[in-house]
Formats: sequence, structure tokens, C-alpha cells
Amino acid sequence: MASFSPTTARAKFPALQQSHQIYFDNAGGSQALGTVASSVKDYLEETNVQLGASYDVAKQSTESYGRGLEAAAGFIGAASDEIVIGPSTTQLFSNLSLILNLPPGSEIIISSLDHEANISPWVRLAKLYNHTIKWWPAAPASPTHASPSPILTSENLKPLLSEKTALVTCTHASNVLGTIHDVKEIAQTVHMIPGAKLCVDGVALAPHREVDVKALGVDFYAFSWYKVYGPHIAILYASRDAQRNLGSLGHYFHTGTNIETKIGLASASYELVAALPSIVSYFGPDKSATWAAIAAHEEKLQGILLRYLRSRDDVTIHGEKSADKELRVPVVSFTVNGRSSKDIVDGIESKSNFGCRWGHFYSKRMVDDLLGLGGCDGVVRVSMVHYNTEEEIERIDRGKVRTLKDLPVLVRPLVLSFIDASILAT
Repeated sequence: MASFSPTTARAKFPALQQSHQIYFDNAGGSQALGTVASSVKDYLEETNVQLGASYDVAKQSTESYGRGLEAAAGFIGAASDEIVIGPSTTQLFSNLSLILNLPPGSEIIISSLDHEANISPWVRLAKLYNHTIKWWPAAPASPTHASPSPILTSENLKPLLSEKTALVTCTHASNVLGTIHDVKEIAQTVHMIPGAKLCVDGVALAPHREVDVKALGVDFYAFSWYKVYGPHIAILYASRDAQRNLGSLGHYFHTGTNIETKIGLASASYELVAALPSIVSYFGPDKSATWAAIAAHEEKLQGILLRYLRSRDDVTIHGEKSADKELRVPVVSFTVNGRSSKDIVDGIESKSNFGCRWGHFYSKRMVDDLLGLGGCDGVVRVSMVHYNTEEEIERIDRGKVRTLKDLPVLVRPLVLSFIDASILAT
């Protein structure tokens, strides 16, 4: 996949062959690889027994589950005793908050740009143990960015840090704004405080970029596999150092020796974990090259949509206006002056087979308070991944192009024409 071909990629997703639907709601959940579905079927038909027994089929099942853990860990540059699989990122962060031991009187710094999955557990933890919450405000992007999109930086974090800082939480990329944060630099800043830990929500970034938790230097990192072409499960990484501060949710006779036994609670679906090697294999022997090719393709996709939105005076883009792949992922949100976001999406879907969404997408604090859209319908979000094509966004009626000067008029971005129609509808 290093020389990326959308056609080759799409052939590996059965839903894209069978459905008339065009998927622009991928930030809510991607389509699953055919190899994933086949793996789940094979497990259930051939090795669907409890793990750990000594008979042959149980041995096969246990080995299959183990390969799943190893593949998942390797995918993010971790070891298998540093990860746990669970039903969702929300559940895993919630479980983590129940066993994270912080010193009395600690300060927890929480990002204001996050999905609620990486906010509520820490608010609850602070309330339960009388810790202090400090909200990490987003600042306008630097002049090198194309727009004053809210962004989290080390500079707007540093004034909040103190000797009492025990935990800092943030998102790697906003699931509404699409903005990418420099997590490596943020981690270095957090670790200037002895004992302070960084917890990162990688859900919105993981479908688009390679993740290496050791290179990032994070303490905790989670994302959902069902947004990375797999089944409805999630992964949480906890460094060995961070695991020293964890208690256990396990039974009294099984207190736990690693993150899986401490908070897993047998919640990892065996057949779904067994399918994870299929996802890893999809990226080929040189996954870094594959991810680079994917990023380049997605940059083109978001560029088409962003150019159109920037051309309209009545549209506000919420997030980085540039299509630069170093600055954002293809999760594009906008509002239209005087129009309901719900009405826009209803208009698009009534006229086309495009599936996109409106709302706050569980980043309600940001949408209400930072974007000032409280009480409204939130934003329109169009979220793309690498199996989307330029043709799905932009289609040329080649039969009507007689001269080159006709081309700009006759190039009608397909999804954009429906957006345009819904914006202009009375």
C-alpha cells in the first residue's frame, strides 16, 4: 500500500462493494475489513471456548487471543503487558480512573477540547478525592497556521503546571476540529513535573496516522478499533512506570500483575481480539510507508472540501482551515450563518446517498463553551478516511467539457453540490 491506490484499498472492504451509501461519518465508526469479518467467523466456528484450559481447542483459542494482543501492542509500539482491550475507549478510561492512585491534594489538568470520554472520569475522580481541577484552555493557533483554530500547546499548558500536578489529559486530534496536537512535546512538558502523568485520547487520530506510544512518551493512550477498520473494541496503553500507580478492579484472589488483569475484567471479546492481526496485516510490511501514503491521499480529500467551504462567506469552518496533513486529519466541521446544522444534514441526505452528521459528538463542553454553539444543533461534520475517493467528493462531467475554459464551470464537486443545495434551500 506504500504506492496508495484507493481502488485497491476499497476492494478490501465488503461494505463498500455492497452498499450504495457513501460514508462520510467515519469519525463515528469506519467500515470493517473483510479479513476482520472472516477472522471473527473462523474463531466462532472453530475455537469458541474459554481461554486457559489444557485441551487442544482451548490451547488454540488461547494462542489466537495472545496473537491478537501481541499484534495490537505492536501496532502502537508497546509490549503486550502494557495494553488492555475493552469494549470502548470511554469504558477503558472510566475503568482507569477507578484504579489510578493520586497523592492527596493533587491537581488534574483537563483539556477543554476533548471528547467527554477523557473528561468525565477525571472530573469524577477529582470530586471523589477532593483533587483540584484546572482546565487547560485552547489558544489560537500560531501564525504559521492558516487560521486561529483552537489548539493545545505546551505554551498554554505551562502556566497551569505546579508541583501538585499529577495528571494531564488531552486529545491527540480533536474529533470535531480535526486539529492535530504535538503530543510528544506536550508529554515532555508534563514530565518536567516529577511523577506527573499524561493521558491521551487518540481516537480521532488513530484512523489516519501511525501511533508509536514510546516515541510520543505518553503514560496512557487509548483509541477504538472500530474506527480503525476493525471490530467494536478499544485499546488502552499504560506504560510500565504508570502501572506502578494503579490499583486493581480484579477479584480479591486475583489482584492483577499488569494493566489487562487490573482493569480488563474479562471484557475483551475473544473473537474480536483474535481479529486484530488482520488489521495490522492490512498495513503491510512497511506500515510507516503505508501511513504516509494514506496521509497524502487524505490531504487531497480534505483539500477539496475545505477549498469549497473557504469560498463561502456564509460558512464558518471550525478547525484548521488549511488542508496541510501536518496540521489536521480529514474531520471537517462547519456551520452556516442563520441555518440549523441539522437542517443542512437533512438536506444533504434527502438529495443524495451521502452519510454525514450534525451535533456535538460528545465534545459538548467545547462545542457549547468554546465554539459558542450551546443550545444549537452543533456543527455539520464530514469525516473522511483513506477509502473515500476524490470522485466521491468531486466529479467531472467529461462529456460536456469542450474547451479548457469550460472546465472550472463544469467541475461540480458532488458532495459539495448537495451541501450547496441544502445551504441555499429555503
